[in-house]
Amino acid sequence: MINIDEKLSKKKAAGYIRVSTVYQVDKDSLPMQREDLTNYIKYALGIDEYEIFEDAGYSAKNTDRPSFQRMMSRLRSGEFSHLVVWKIDRISRNLIDFTTMYEELKRLGVTFVSKNEQFDTSSAMGEAMLKIILVFAELERKMTSERVSAVMVSRANEGKYNGGRIPIGYNYDKSTKTISVNDTEAKIVNLIYDKYDEMQSIIRVVKYLNSQGIKTKRGHDFSATTVHKVLTNKFYVGDLVYNKHDERNTGNSSTKSVRDESEWIVIEDHHPAIIERWRQERTRAALSSRNFANVSHKTYQRRNTHIFAGLIQCGMCGKGMTASVDKERSDGYRPSIYICDSRRKTKLCSNKYVSDITLGPFIFNLISNIVKAYNNVGKSTSVEMLEKKLLRGDTFNNVYSIEREGVRQLLDSIRNASDDSTENIILSKSTSAFSASTEEKDLLRSEKKRHEAALSRLQQLFLYGEDAITQTDYLVQKTNIEKSIDIISKRLSEIDSSIANNFVMTDSDFFSKASMFIIQSNLAQARSVDFGKLIRTVDKQTLKMFINKVVQKVVVLDGKIAQISFQNGISLKFLYTAK
Repeated sequence: MINIDEKLSKKKAAGYIRVSTVYQVDKDSLPMQREDLTNYIKYALGIDEYEIFEDAGYSAKNTDRPSFQRMMSRLRSGEFSHLVVWKIDRISRNLIDFTTMYEELKRLGVTFVSKNEQFDTSSAMGEAMLKIILVFAELERKMTSERVSAVMVSRANEGKYNGGRIPIGYNYDKSTKTISVNDTEAKIVNLIYDKYDEMQSIIRVVKYLNSQGIKTKRGHDFSATTVHKVLTNKFYVGDLVYNKHDERNTGNSSTKSVRDESEWIVIEDHHPAIIERWRQERTRAALSSRNFANVSHKTYQRRNTHIFAGLIQCGMCGKGMTASVDKERSDGYRPSIYICDSRRKTKLCSNKYVSDITLGPFIFNLISNIVKAYNNVGKSTSVEMLEKKLLRGDTFNNVYSIEREGVRQLLDSIRNASDDSTENIILSKSTSAFSASTEEKDLLRSEKKRHEAALSRLQQLFLYGEDAITQTDYLVQKTNIEKSIDIISKRLSEIDSSIANNFVMTDSDFFSKASMFIIQSNLAQARSVDFGKLIRTVDKQTLKMFINKVVQKVVVLDGKIAQISFQNGISLKFLYTAK
C-alpha cells in the first residue's frame, strides 16, 4: 500500500478525455484532446508518468462511463496524485455528479487540474471559479436542450416528423418524411373506439380484440395499456406532442416521468387525423370518470351514453352484461338494455335482459331512500324499521325483503357517521371536500413559494458567500429543498385530480356543480324519484358519473335486481314475492 509520504513525493497523472458523439470521434476530436492533454501534463505540470483514460460516444449527463469508472477506482487506490482534464465539462455537466467527485478527490488528496479553464483548486479563488464554471456548464446543457426542443418544434410546425415510433393506424415515409394513414390499421383504431363506446371497459375491449385475432402494429396481442394509449393518444386527432416527459438525472442514472399536461407542447393538425377530436375528448372523459390516470377531465355529450354500463352483472352465470340501445319509445326516449355476454355470444346462459326502465327507478329511488333514512335514523331505529324505510315507494312493491346482514351493516354505518356530516354516507362529499382541498391548496402554494425563495437564497450564498457554505452542505440542502418542492407539487396535482373526480367535470365547472346539486336535491327532497324526469333534467353522462361514484356492482337475475353493492363495501340483496 502507498503511504502518504510516498504519495506526496511521487507524481503520476490520470488524464481524462471524452467526446459525446460518433461524429466527434470521426473528426479526430479524441486524438486532438489526447495530444493536447499529454503535452500539458508533461511540459506545463512537469509530470513524466501519466495515463490517459478516454470515453468515446458518451454524454456528460452523468458519470456512468466505463473508462471514467475505471479511472476513479484506480484513483481511490492511491495510484495517482493528479487528475487532469482537457476541459471541466469532459467530466460532467451535472453539478451534483461533479461536486460529489470533487469532494472525494479532496479526501483522497488528489489535485484536480483543468487544462482549458487554467485554474488551481488548491486556492480559494480557484475553488470559487470552479463553482461558477460548474453552474454555467449546467446552464449551458439546459440551454442546449431547450435549443434542441425549439428546433424540433420548428420542424414540426413545418410538417416534418422528428422520429420515434409510429402508432398503429399510420405509416411514415422516410424518403418524403411524411406521415400518412394506414387504411387497414385505421379500421382497427376505429374498432377500438367503437367497442369502448359499447362496452365501457378496456379489459373487455382487450378480450374482444384478442379473441378475434386482431394484433398490434408489431404483431403482438393487445393489452390494457396498448388499448388505453390508443384511446388517449393525441396523435390520432392529428396532433404532435412534445415536452411530455421530464428526464431527471439521479446519480449515475436517469428517470422519466410524465409532465403535467399543461406543460406539453402540442402541434395541432400536424398530420391526418383518424379520430375526430370531440370523440377522443369524450372517450378521455369517460376513462377519467372510471379513475384512469393522466387523461383530460373535459366531458362532452355522448351520442349513446349507457348510464349503468360496466356495473351490471349476470346473476345466473356471473358474466358482465353488455349495453346497447333499445327501440325508441313514444315520447322519443331510447333506453339502454343490458344483455348477458355469455347469452349474446354462446347462447349458454338463459338470463333475461334488463332495461334502464327497470334499473333507473329502482337504483335511484333506493339511493334516495338511503339519503332520507340517513337524516331520520335514531338510536332506537331497528334493522326492521330501516328495511321498511328503504322499501318505501311503488318501485319496490314486488320486493318481499332485503337480506338482514346488508341492512344491519348499513344501519351501523349510518350510526357511526360523524354528526356534522350533511351528506349521505354512500355519496361523494364533494362540497366539503372541495372547500377543504381549496384551503389546503392555498397553504401548499404558499409553502412552495417559501421553499423556492429559500432555494434562490441558498444558490446566492453558495456562489457569492465567500466560502460561507461548502459544496457538500450546498448539495445536501439543495436536494432537501428540491425534494420538498417536488412533494408539494405532487400533492397539488393529487388535489387537482381529486377535485376533478369529486365534481363531474364538463366545459363549465358551474355546470358540473349545478348538475350534482340537482341530482342530490332530487334524491334528498322528492317523495319518490321520477327517473323519466331526472334524465330529462340532467344529462346522461352526469348521471353515469354520479352512479359510478356510488355503485360498485348491480346483479340482475330474471330481469330483476337481485343485489346492489355500493362503493363503501355495503351490499343489499333483494328477495321478491312469487308471482
